Amino acid sequence: MDSTSTHLANAEWFKATASGGNGGCLEAAFLPDGQIALRDNENLDNPPFVVSRHVWACFIDGVQKGEFTPRTP
Repeated sequence: MDSTSTHLANAEWFKATASGGNGGCLEAAFLPDGQIALRDNENLDNPPFVVSRHVWACFIDGVQKGEFTPRTP
């Protein structure tokens, strides 16, 4: 088992408080090696998506600037 797999097996997942308790949200885990893992809690059979701290920081910056806000048709 590689270190990322070990980290994922022991990950402490969390989600935004706005998601409530009904599923349908994205969960994140900050891994000990600095990577960030993401998973969809509606389908835990899918493997988590793991990104570097830099990729995560760029994504958060885009979210804060509204770059990922869905556009209305």
